Amino acid sequence: MLELGQDSGAAADLISEGSEATFMADVVEGSRETPVIVDFWAPWCGPCKTLGPALEAEVKAQRGKVRMVKIDVDQNQMLAQQMRIQSIPAVYAFVDGRPVDGFMGAQGPAQIKEFVARIASMGSEAAGLEEAIAAAEEMLAEGAVTDAAQTFAAILGEEPENIRAIAGFARTHVAMGDLARAAEILAMVPADKAGDPAVAAARAEIDLAGASADAGETAALRAAVEANPADHQARLDLATALIAERKFEEAMDQLLESFRRDREWNESAAKEQLFKLFDLLGPKDPLAQKGRRRLSSIIFS
Repeated sequence: MLELGQDSGAAADLISEGSEATFMADVVEGSRETPVIVDFWAPWCGPCKTLGPALEAEVKAQRGKVRMVKIDVDQNQMLAQQMRIQSIPAVYAFVDGRPVDGFMGAQGPAQIKEFVARIASMGSEAAGLEEAIAAAEEMLAEGAVTDAAQTFAAILGEEPENIRAIAGFARTHVAMGDLARAAEILAMVPADKAGDPAVAAARAEIDLAGASADAGETAALRAAVEANPADHQARLDLATALIAERKFEEAMDQLLESFRRDREWNESAAKEQLFKLFDLLGPKDPLAQKGRRRLSSIIFS
């Protein structure tokens, strides 16, 4: 956030030139952290020459609560068509990855000030929810399941379709041992968000928790695998039990070894279990990335 005493270069960082190539990163993804106002303009547009600087001034006055991306429609005609820009100046505001407000044509100083302030305040609300979600996830990770569940429930009271909160609320019920309720909660996710990484992780945790209930004791399963390395069912059960104990790397080793020995066993059950483990860990987890590379090396060897 920009503070008093920072130089004009820092303020200038709040305003950037965008393009078709950078729109997803600068606007859609960027707005998940800070609201973004997009100014569609052109050098020949008279009203743009007045509106643009006025918007910039108000954005800078918000001291980092909102950013602005300027798009020259002449240089980015395909993007202008996708955004259905029919006349300029046209202004859109994005919060949490989606457009939430906007206007076309010239605006007075008071209207511009009110618009920018309103968008900046949306970011404060979003940031507050994100902080609450992060806190609830930390509670869950530390074993404070009841506190986490109450926090996720409160978040959903404010934003019923928050995907991370739905997924987190479902995971608290997995931790409580109520897999049926966890599945019911996850069913609240809209169909077009079913592939979200947080949803995939929660779904994998439900599936793996259900499988671990019948897996057996780790020590006995490890002994069975050592006695007969070709016992794929024992190795799969061992991996499932290890996942329940949060021993993810050892579980991954067992699943990879099973797949290496017999890729087709039980309709590639080891690979399917690996994919669930990858989902549980998340796409950015270093262990999951390492596991995917190891699996690929086996497949293409």
